[in-house]
Amino acid sequence: MKEQLLTTLENSRNYTLAVLKAMPEANYHSQPIKEIMSFSELLNHIAYGIIWWKENVILGKETDWEPPKTKNQEDTVNYLNQAYDTLRKTVEKAEVNDNFLNAFHSTMDHITHHRGQAVLHLRYNNIKPTEYSF
Repeated sequence: MKEQLLTTLENSRNYTLAVLKAMPEANYHSQPIKEIMSFSELLNHIAYGIIWWKENVILGKETDWEPPKTKNQEDTVNYLNQAYDTLRKTVEKAEVNDNFLNAFHSTMDHITHHRGQAVLHLRYNNIKPTEYSF
């Protein structure tokens, strides 16, 4: 079971990074309308969401929502990798039970939800998204 979770996590990482890297740096801060997060804010939100979900939902440690800001695409790639690495280490050490599985899948659901929004940002900028992989 743990290997399956780790595979799911790595697939999520790889596709999320592919979506991020598909956006040219010139469009990285694009925001189709003011009521939604910009592409850069969205990807930063995914990274911080992984860390926040791990702390609050998986480990049960109450953590305030205080995401740091990333400056550019490279910073966000590094931050996403750090977030995924942290979650990977948590999965590797975890006792897998129903509560853990629910928390893990909740984290993946959050990533998928916002990654879908990032794909729409790509399409808005006339960029063909990377083929979905799982």
